[in-house]
Amino acid sequence: MIVGIDIGSTTTKAVAVKDGVIVQTVKTRAFDAVTSATGAFGKMIMESKTRISDVEKIIVTGAGSLKINSEIFGIPTSKINEIEAIGIGGMFLSKSDNIIITNIGTGTSVIEATKEKITHLGGTGVGGGTIIGLAKELIKTQTFDNILNLADKGDLTQVDLLIEDISDLEISFLDRKATAANFGKMLDTARKEDIALAIINLVYQVIGVISMFAAKSRGNDNVLITGNGSKNRIGRKILEEVSRMYGINFIFPAEAEFATAIGAALSQS
Repeated sequence: MIVGIDIGSTTTKAVAVKDGVIVQTVKTRAFDAVTSATGAFGKMIMESKTRISDVEKIIVTGAGSLKINSEIFGIPTSKINEIEAIGIGGMFLSKSDNIIITNIGTGTSVIEATKEKITHLGGTGVGGGTIIGLAKELIKTQTFDNILNLADKGDLTQVDLLIEDISDLEISFLDRKATAANFGKMLDTARKEDIALAIINLVYQVIGVISMFAAKSRGNDNVLITGNGSKNRIGRKILEEVSRMYGINFIFPAEAEFATAIGAALSQS
């Protein structure tokens, strides 16, 4: 059995793979990379009732992997570049060897993965960290569940400037309910709920549009969404709106948040 561990800036994920099959996934939080990696591995061993001796090797990746410079619990431990891990994991989850992958974490990266090459196309600093930071300042909460629950009751017309606010007609392929300017209206009557929804809308519209441009530039209409941000229920709806507008197919695999750890484990399985 091989274990892949993705040590992110906020969350660490571990995946156990045996004979090319995922047998266990776990997610933890900790204050430092070493604690995150060992904690995730220990949790996996306990929950799967696996013996440490059953683990052949551990492959770490992610921002925190730079601080892992020795074996974990005496098990051979190596590293893989995060972009490579995302590419391998994305191809596995999509069952395709030609896919655009948008990995939404604290920030967002966009990758093209083919059987010949994995290429980092770029990305944006807009991501989950943007949602948390803006919500902390604008609506005085930084708990993700609180932000989502508020956003469920939000009204974008209180915050965003829409096409219908500036034109009696549709503009090009944009209908009158499309966003003309994020936060471009910001009425005095806007509530916390409205601002929470507008923050998520801003972030996922940016992610959706850069993903669309990346995919179109590579002649591909399919974009796999991975990372923690793939689980944002409101964000997914916004990406689906972008999908309808631009003819891009966004794919949300069941184990999307573990894609990077999956890729790390499969890189040497």
